[in-house]
This record gives sequence, structure tokens and C-alpha cells, in this order.
Amino acid sequence: MNTDIRLKNINKLAIPALIAGIAEPLLSITDTAIIGNIDINATESLAAVGIVGAFISMLIWVFGQIRSAISSIISQYVGANKTNEIQKLPIQAIVIVISGSLCILFLSYPFAKEIFQFYNASGQVLEYCISYFKIRIFGFPFSLFVFSIFGIFRGLQNTFYPMIIAIVGALLNIVLDFIFVYGINGFLPAMHIEGAAYASLIAQITMAVIAVFLLVKKTEISLQFSLPFHQEIPKLLGMIANLFIRTLALNTALYFATAFAANYGPAYIAAYTIGINIWLLGAFMIDGYSSAGNILSGKLLGAKNYKSLVLLSEKLFKYGLVIGVLIASLGFVFYDLIGEIFTKESEVLQQFYHVFWIVLLTQPLSAITFIFDGMFKGMGKMKYLRNVLLFSTGLVFIPTLLIFDYFNLKLVAIWIAFTLWIMARGLPLIIKFRQLFLPLVKD
Repeated sequence: MNTDIRLKNINKLAIPALIAGIAEPLLSITDTAIIGNIDINATESLAAVGIVGAFISMLIWVFGQIRSAISSIISQYVGANKTNEIQKLPIQAIVIVISGSLCILFLSYPFAKEIFQFYNASGQVLEYCISYFKIRIFGFPFSLFVFSIFGIFRGLQNTFYPMIIAIVGALLNIVLDFIFVYGINGFLPAMHIEGAAYASLIAQITMAVIAVFLLVKKTEISLQFSLPFHQEIPKLLGMIANLFIRTLALNTALYFATAFAANYGPAYIAAYTIGINIWLLGAFMIDGYSSAGNILSGKLLGAKNYKSLVLLSEKLFKYGLVIGVLIASLGFVFYDLIGEIFTKESEVLQQFYHVFWIVLLTQPLSAITFIFDGMFKGMGKMKYLRNVLLFSTGLVFIPTLLIFDYFNLKLVAIWIAFTLWIMARGLPLIIKFRQLFLPLVKD
């Protein structure tokens, strides 16, 4: 099977995926920017949003790996011209992951206080964490449902409909954030941090409804559950298990960063919250090309077109580097303005500007790492991705953080650790890819 890997075709997949990819960090960034500018306890509220956001992102990333697993299997069937043999798998996978998400919801809700005390939250920050979390957690199953459907569309080589869903969700969240957080004079009282949580919840439910509609109307995939389980379910569960362990390692790094920042004080965790959300936005902006790599690499592997697979990796490497440099350059040009968008608190801004340059310098490295990460997911190489994350977190991120924290570098220590962590994730993927596929390319 011939697969077109010209820039035009890559962009056809990448640009909609890029727009869809920024939906989740945009939800968090919207909350961060609006909460950071409220009149009452802005620093404490911003700190709470950052801590809860870290925990919920951890849950979504751990369980949301179903998207990559579904996309990998479906795209390989598409590449092998066997799409008709995969019809029962998507709904079975969705039922499995949603069942797990409901268990997590019911287990975490009663222990909100203990969870965020574990993140070093205390006093007013802890109270805000609990009230914010007990609303936002109900959006968790809806987020996983949407992620699963995104995986189905990606496997079918379609990133347009996920883009539509994401745009609607992001815009709705922004509008509701302004209404609920600040209120409407004489009509709706300001709800502050709880308002931001309700805005996110409603946006996630809306995205789930639209996702169901588009999947039913625009594809032949059935949402009618039936047994027996598809033959690929064991392979899917194996992928999810490896990605589960991998994402636990990823979120261990995020936990340590969040906990250390929270321990430094409200201004530090607030500044860290702004920085990590900007970093995640940059990561998800490159996710479009990572998604294109995910989609096309699975299809090319299914078709055993190794020459095009290697050529795809070379092209995406160049595109990722250019985009990463562009993101970093824009950040340096608007350095001061970016911080002021999120908060007017001088102490928070001081800590943010002290480390923002490191956040920006990681962008090109992150872009290349995420592109190869996406390609390995598309090819189903989840075990290797798991091992790389375990190595980079356990032997690079945590030791680096502890060493530089010992010298009292605080947020600088966190971002140096993130930079080396990204490098330790990306380099092994590039080396392994070339070892696997260069020998298979015949001139």
C-alpha cells in the first residue's frame, strides 16, 4: 500500500490534530489565567488549580493511553486493508476504560483531603483544592470517553472530527469560565475557583456528546457492545498495561515537581503552575505532528513500507525542530507579557520570570521527543516506551531534582530536571528507531 508522506498529507493530519491536541491544556490554561486574576486569594486559588490539575492530568494520562493503543491497532489494520475485521474492538475497549475510570472516581472522591495533603497542600490552598477537585473529578470519565473516540478517529486516519470536538469544548470552557468565575452582575454571583471547575465539567460533557454523535453518524464503527471479546483485546490490554506503567513513571516526575514547588510556598507553586501549563501547551502544540507520526507510522508498519517509515521519521524530525524553535522564539519575544496574562501578583511573577527561559529552551527538545514518542506508539512499541520512561524518571529526573534542590535552587532545580528528563526520553527513541528500521530499508 502506498502512503503519501509529503508535507501536504502530513499537514492534513497534523494541523487538525494540533488544534485538537491543545484542547486539554487550553482548559487548564484558561482556568489558570482567569483564576490568577480574581480579586480574592488569587495566589492560593492559582496554587490549588495547579495542584489539582497535576493530579487530574495524571489520571487522564494514565488511563487516557487507551487512545494510543486503539489508534495503533486500528491504523495497522487500515494499513493491511483489514478494517472490516476490527469493528467490535472500539466499543469493547471503551467499556473497559470507562469502567476503570468510574472506579477511580468513587475511590478518590472521599479521600480528596488526604490526596492533596500528599501534594503538600495546606491551609487555604488545601481547602480550595478539595472544593475544586470534588467538582472537576466528575468530568474524568467523560474525558476518557472522548480520548477513546479520538483514538478511533486517529486509527481511521481522521483528525478532522477530533479537531471539531476540541474546538467546541475549548471555546465553551472559556466562555463559561468568564461567566462562572466572575459572575454576571445582578444575575449570577461570582463562583471563583468552583466556577472554573463547573466550566471544565460542562465542557467535558459537551465534548463527549458531540463525540458520540460524530462517531455514529460519520463512521461505520458500532457502539453496540457484544461478546465474545475481539482477538486483539489481549494485545490492547498489554499495550495499555505498558503505557499505564510508563505514564505512572511520567506522573511520578510531575508529582515530585508539584510537591517540591508546593513545599517552597504559594508563590512558588503558583509560578510553577503557570510554567507547567505553558510547557504542556507547547507539548500539545507539537502533538499534531506527533499524532501524524502516530497515525502514519502504524499504517506504514502494517503495510511493511519501511523505506517510507524511515523517510517519515526524518521529515517529522525537521518539522518538530522548526516548530519547537518557533515556539521558544515567540516566548522570548513576549516574555514579560506572557507572565502578566496569568497573574498580576509581583512575587509570583518574579519566580516565574526566574525560570521561564528554561521552559522555553526545552521546547525544541520536547518537540523531537514527542514526535518519536508518537511514532513508537503508532507502531505498538509500548514496552520500549515504558522502559525509557522508567529509566528517565528514576535515574535522571529524580536524582537531578534532589541534587539541585540540595543547593536550594528551588524552581530552577525543577526545570533543570525536566530538561534532562526530556533529553533522556528522546535520545533512546531516536537511536532505537534507526537500529530497528535502517537495516530493513533496501536501496
